[in-house]
Amino acid sequence: MARPDWDPQLLPDLHGRTYLVTGANAGLGYFSTEQLARAGAHVVMTGRHPNRLSAARSALLRRVPDASVESMLIDTSNLGSVRAAAASVRGRGELDGLLLNAGIVHPPRQREQTQDGSELVLATNALGHYALAGELLPTLAAASGRMVWVGSMSTTISPYDPVDPQLVDSYTPWRAYVQSKIATSVLGFEADRRLRDAGVHVASLVTHPGYSTSGRTPGIHGVNEPSRMTRFVDNLQAVVAQSKEHGAWPLVRALVDRDIEGGAFVGPRAGTRGAPVIAKPSRIVRRTDIAERLWSLAEEATRVSWPFARAARVR
Repeated sequence: MARPDWDPQLLPDLHGRTYLVTGANAGLGYFSTEQLARAGAHVVMTGRHPNRLSAARSALLRRVPDASVESMLIDTSNLGSVRAAAASVRGRGELDGLLLNAGIVHPPRQREQTQDGSELVLATNALGHYALAGELLPTLAAASGRMVWVGSMSTTISPYDPVDPQLVDSYTPWRAYVQSKIATSVLGFEADRRLRDAGVHVASLVTHPGYSTSGRTPGIHGVNEPSRMTRFVDNLQAVVAQSKEHGAWPLVRALVDRDIEGGAFVGPRAGTRGAPVIAKPSRIVRRTDIAERLWSLAEEATRVSWPFARAARVR
């Protein structure tokens, strides 16, 4: 049972634990990394831009001088990059948690396709994470670890049934974002069902950060440098918005609070902001028919089948 007195600013001691965070160079990924590192964890910060990743690591070490962090390039839109990174991580030992955070928040106006043949936003936000989690499943199982998928409030606002997840015929930037977050959430919940059925000791959880904005977030050189206009506009929404630092709270709690079981959905108490609590996901992301469809799509698009049997034997 989840603890009612969880304090996101006073995490348990995480010394000896290792976590990997995708999209760690900015926003939710950066602040999740910082919070984990402050609690003593070793964190593998990943991102697709080497200069931005280096700047974020430097910023973190300025703010947390004794942080145990390393950086690694992963472009979740590129399956070759995902496989190479996963192979490197597998060679380093057990992994206590995987935060599947990287993503495109502002999709391109016109549909773009990756070199692997998938729609760019779906590939970056969902398919690449499906592939990474599958490639690292035995490594997570060795530590009875957890994987955390980052969903969005948008799945409630615009609950599209992703009958055309690749958006070949119906692309718009908003639909691309929402359907990618529906896919992310669906895959996260379906992963937990399949892990349980296979007897794999890995928990899969889904989270959302509420309404977290750059203008409500502390300025950090190389990580978060909003303009004056962004500060002004975002502060006008203070009653419903929160910082990305606070938006990272549900992500981190889902990753480290072992009292919360797999299959849970964690978000801010007030929906858009607040302390991290177990929340109620939208109905569409719990539909098993959509889950079957999207899992098959992910297997086909990434050519990755999760090694459930092998992971179940890793103890």
